Amino acid sequence: MNRILDFGRNYFKMKEKILVLEDEIGIRSFVSINLKREGYEIIEAGSGQEAIEQLSNHPDISIALLDVMLPDMSGIEICKFIRQQFDQIGVIMLTAKGQEEDKLEGFISGADDYMVKPFSIKELLVRVSALIRRVKKDDNKFKSNEIISDPFVLNIDKRKLYKNGLEIELTPTEFSIVKYLMVNAKKSLSRDQILSEVWGNNYLYDFKIVDVNIRRIRNKIEDDPSKPKYIQTVWGYGYCFRKDE
Repeated sequence: MNRILDFGRNYFKMKEKILVLEDEIGIRSFVSINLKREGYEIIEAGSGQEAIEQLSNHPDISIALLDVMLPDMSGIEICKFIRQQFDQIGVIMLTAKGQEEDKLEGFISGADDYMVKPFSIKELLVRVSALIRRVKKDDNKFKSNEIISDPFVLNIDKRKLYKNGLEIELTPTEFSIVKYLMVNAKKSLSRDQILSEVWGNNYLYDFKIVDVNIRRIRNKIEDDPSKPKYIQTVWGYGYCFRKDE
């Protein structure tokens, strides 16, 4: 019976493809083997160019694990390419560079998560699972599949945001943040609340990850990002959607 249940669980996970971009074959194999054991389908790449080819050949990839230091181009460049061409793919950066400015560069380029080598494979599996939930999140708890707040329409089923009828491209993490803010419109939400809702309770992040994502979202949705009127800052606390209306 347990074998049947395990098969069923893994069968559904097989629908999720994960790109593993890592030039060190030992690390790449180790990560790939452990992900395969969880039931994921793995697409491997050892260089930036190979990753671009794999992304083009497998547009249904759900998550990309990107090493930052590569022989031909940086993982940051690949992340930017993904955001330009395959915006709904979740991205986790894997790097030996743990300085704060390196993490910020990764998040600014569009990464959803960031792990510093050496890392725990158990933690990686937890983060992959959490990111897949954000990418494929089930929103059946909403009676309506749309949240309307003129000039915005947030389509829950399609995971798309529209402003004045035009689609605004959001990453999976950005979408989750916008949805949480819009569902709780006019409520002040702390950075800690946003972290817990979007990244989960298992993560110990610097609050800057919230600020960086809010900055990216403002650049996309605000008429004047320097004077935001939709996502407003609650100083010393967090953020609020349409606080002053």
